Amino acid sequence: MKTIVTFGEIMGRICPENFQRFRQSMPGKLDMTFAGAEANVAASVAMLGGKVKFITALPDNEMTECCLATLKGIDVDTSGIKKVNHGRFGLYFVERGANQRPSRVMYDRDYSAVSMTKGDDYDWDSLLMGAGWMHTTGITPSLSEISANATEVAVRTAKEKGLTVSCDLNFRKKLWQWQNGTSATDLAQKTMRAVLPYVDVVIANEEDAHDVLGISAGDTDIEGGKLDVDKYVDVAKEIVRQFPNVKKVAITLRESLSATHNNWGAMLYDAASDTAHFAPLNEEGEYKPYEIKAIVDRVGGGDSFGAGLVYALNTPEFSKPETAIRFAVAASCLCHSINGDFNFSSRSEVEALMGGSGSGRVVR
Repeated sequence: MKTIVTFGEIMGRICPENFQRFRQSMPGKLDMTFAGAEANVAASVAMLGGKVKFITALPDNEMTECCLATLKGIDVDTSGIKKVNHGRFGLYFVERGANQRPSRVMYDRDYSAVSMTKGDDYDWDSLLMGAGWMHTTGITPSLSEISANATEVAVRTAKEKGLTVSCDLNFRKKLWQWQNGTSATDLAQKTMRAVLPYVDVVIANEEDAHDVLGISAGDTDIEGGKLDVDKYVDVAKEIVRQFPNVKKVAITLRESLSATHNNWGAMLYDAASDTAHFAPLNEEGEYKPYEIKAIVDRVGGGDSFGAGLVYALNTPEFSKPETAIRFAVAASCLCHSINGDFNFSSRSEVEALMGGSGSGRVVR
């Protein structure tokens, strides 16, 4: 496996203990970890056994040193992290939901270091040396015009150097605010349509294609727990029609019955064979999502899917589309049982779930 490179922001994630609300916890104890979409992918790929480098810009201070130690401790290559004398360490705050109370996220990312670092400030020639894949998301370009341009520079340079590029659309309405007078969806569409011509693999959730590209999936009621899954094949085909460079489209299929009870699966459309592969499947070969009835933490679940897919597509024994999607869905299913954004699941654990070992019995 060649090195997988991810580019984006890593932040401090601040969360009350257990499932408490901030009003219950403050003043008092809060849990802080490190997280961010592209960093989550890098961490998960590393813990699955892949070779991965994370590229970002962080302020030259003690918080960054703690972050570097965390990433190094799980075998993420941090040589692509640029220490700068401008900007700050971004933060976000999470209240984990339960039952009918949804999770809530508050961002504190204005003027973060990566949002103020231009694309030409990174030494892409050395950063991409020996790499075979680059992954980024629609979150980094949502932070500022500077980081939007940097994302475009990153994917364009990666394509010029022959890397495969994947992008998770990851629409975040609260973040697309950097152009006055332009709505979040319009700004996202304009920006991401400049990025996607350099992308080989598009990853999205049930709503991203509509919010970012204006492509809808028929009779779907996400909050009501109803997805018209077959319509997502048409969504994938339309993405490929609009962007002929795209070779694969992966769409996660989340049926949200409550904050702690979701049905979870995904589809991978392969443009070369014009075939859509769904996972997981029942014994009759029909799509049947995992029933996750006691979610510990769903934030980062989509990133664990992206990581599983990227890892699988870069691993010969998992690289066939029908196998890669099974691996990615199983990896992300396990992530829902883990507190924090990083998916602390091993390759063997993912393979066990793929093989049907989902009872949760004690392993002795």
